Amino acid sequence: MIRFPLPVRVLGFLTACVGLAGPVAWGGEVFHAQGELAGEVTAVGARLQSRLTAVAGLDESGDVPGAVGRACFEWSAAADFSGAQRTPWMPAEAAQDFIVRAEITGLKPGTVYHYRLVFGGDEAGAKPGPAREFRTLPAAGDAAARVSFCMGSCMNYYPFMSGETNGGGPATATAEDKKLGYPVFASMLALKPDFFIGTGDIVYYDQPAASAARTLPELRRKWHEQFRLPRLVDFFARTPAFWSKDDHDFRFNDADLSGPKLPAPATGIEIFREQMPVHPAGDRTTPTYRTHRIHHDVQLWFTEGRDFRSPNNMPDGPEKSLWGPVQREWLQRTLKESDAAWKIIITPTPMVGPDDAKKKDNHVNLAGFRHEADAFFDWAKTSGTGTLLTFCGDRHWQYHSIHPSGVEEFSCGALNDENSRMGVPPGSEKGTDPDSLIKQPFTHARPTGGFLHVTVDQDEKAKPRLHIEFRDDRGALLYEVTRSATR
Repeated sequence: MIRFPLPVRVLGFLTACVGLAGPVAWGGEVFHAQGELAGEVTAVGARLQSRLTAVAGLDESGDVPGAVGRACFEWSAAADFSGAQRTPWMPAEAAQDFIVRAEITGLKPGTVYHYRLVFGGDEAGAKPGPAREFRTLPAAGDAAARVSFCMGSCMNYYPFMSGETNGGGPATATAEDKKLGYPVFASMLALKPDFFIGTGDIVYYDQPAASAARTLPELRRKWHEQFRLPRLVDFFARTPAFWSKDDHDFRFNDADLSGPKLPAPATGIEIFREQMPVHPAGDRTTPTYRTHRIHHDVQLWFTEGRDFRSPNNMPDGPEKSLWGPVQREWLQRTLKESDAAWKIIITPTPMVGPDDAKKKDNHVNLAGFRHEADAFFDWAKTSGTGTLLTFCGDRHWQYHSIHPSGVEEFSCGALNDENSRMGVPPGSEKGTDPDSLIKQPFTHARPTGGFLHVTVDQDEKAKPRLHIEFRDDRGALLYEVTRSATR
């Protein structure tokens, strides 16, 4: 078995040549078993992605092998594809895991677009796939627009399929669920969000521990098995997404950039870029932290928590950083530049908590990166940045917490029941807030999978309104908060 470190492009070539990823269709019928993804949607553009496959689902080895071929996307504002435009044809090759990705631009704000993959072994035999759709964001000045999104994290395939829970939550997946995928995606689809935010741990390379993924075929297989599930295919056929990574879809639990354990940091960084439509195909340099103005009154900041961090074991202090100095300066500068009524930091790990006292992986942990978080909250309180919120993933329980500085944090919890657990309350001796300095208006009463559902619009007096709902994985409303602002 070939193991890292080798450049991903070299390993992709070897995979195709010696069959490390299973059978590859060099001829015959071609499929797209993982459906399509639309990513980084703006008011005027989107990034479209698919993967050509040799089979329509899992093969006998439990993977979805790729297929060599050619593909393009066609799109139109009309459901019948009248007046459709097409991207250039793209090759699906082993070096990029048979993934094709394209940019489309020049779109109209607040408009539903229909798109589909046109694919085959060659252009002459290409055929169109099913119609998919997405809505562009509203124009920046459209204060009356309504935008909604769902946010989720910690989607753990192994406990869902095996029933061996990860943290004490219930095992509720039925045989039908295991065929169709996580029930939460049907629940979110019923709400018809404008987009989804995945805040990390989209796959778990290190579970089950006995067969943790380390080689390139093993890492890619985690993405293949996850995104071929029918409920995910259906959800993303209608819902564009913004993605971040965390520890489990980077290397392993609480991973930083140190140590020889595989997968290597560079591999984890590159595979995420390969599998998720965050940047154009082949872009290996643009940072994954970025900001999007999704509405006249709301701007989102997506922070990167793995690529630039100091070692977890480094003593905490001014020199220790989870973000790295360049990202931190960018975050503070762009927050001050924004005039949005609500400025929301989408962070893969918590900044308020509380969390387990024994950890040292995030901004909340006492032996982690608390100094940087405290300095940031002090800066935010005195810098005139306006109303700042944090929405976090990583923690497997839902909560609404308020930092002593006044910053509110909303944790989306885990997407599936089997990966959920009870949280750590303020005042716990086993937590990071033993003195109960944090206020916590809500945490779930029992372990459950779930997600955040967020809506921004305006009330009957045309005042900006932000509505945040916590829902369980079956869609039941658990808690809600409404905030108003003035322009």
